[in-house]
Amino acid sequence: MGIFSDIHRFREQGKEANKYNVSEYGRPARSLFTSSKLFSLHHRIDITDENGNVVYEANSKLFSLHDKTDIKDANGRQVAHIEKKFLSLHERHFVTMADGTRFELSNELFHLIGDITNIEGLGWQLRGNILGLNFSLCDENEDIIAVMNQKMLSVHDKYCVDIYRPEYEDKVVAILITLQHMIIDRENSAASSSSSSSSD
Repeated sequence: MGIFSDIHRFREQGKEANKYNVSEYGRPARSLFTSSKLFSLHHRIDITDENGNVVYEANSKLFSLHDKTDIKDANGRQVAHIEKKFLSLHERHFVTMADGTRFELSNELFHLIGDITNIEGLGWQLRGNILGLNFSLCDENEDIIAVMNQKMLSVHDKYCVDIYRPEYEDKVVAILITLQHMIIDRENSAASSSSSSSSD
């Protein structure tokens, strides 16, 4: 992993957990991996385990103002529904879990080094490292729940997530999928702004 091993911590299936994650948080209880697939009308993200088995699937409707996404497990059971708040300055997304639990992800501010995303309704925080594409999910007591890492320069927008609190796995997956949408939205917004500036 070279000099980026302490900054960029993504790993592929079958590889050992990043040594810096292990040093900070211990060995994860479970790890999951995502890969995006684009279709003509839908955006799909497969979430697989260490053996490559699909354990969750997220499907989004393209060309929707509210960016609606449904997450189901391998048995087709509804896990969560995600919607983006249209015209929000704080990248706000609403998540409804299958058991009725509701929470919102709202990005505080954009920083060069990191982001803080509040998860209202749970009291959790998602803390990001934009440089290293690493994100840690903490509960209200600042205890680690999961660590999410994005692969650099990936055509299929790959992530790995090390889960330390397996009882929250469904919520972690919903938050991970929401995070991916928030990052894609930001990239599209930045590209649009850049295009507008260059045409002036």
